[in-house]
Amino acid sequence: MWSTASALTDARWRRSSRSNAGGAQCVEMACLDTGMAVRDSKAPTGPALVFPARAFRAFMGEAVSGGFDQR
Repeated sequence: MWSTASALTDARWRRSSRSNAGGAQCVEMACLDTGMAVRDSKAPTGPALVFPARAFRAFMGEAVSGGFDQR
């Protein structure tokens, strides 16, 4: 599922506090009523991926637990 940035104009975008000063090497996320939107910080007016809340929680759970770490 995806959406254009113009459809997400009211979204409050945020990025990691560990991103570089220019912020051009990271992704940005925004909480939506139905889930999370993710976009490339280099293209803030480009498309954003929109994930249902349940799917995003599952993804974050795997990431935090090391489920995506290369072995």
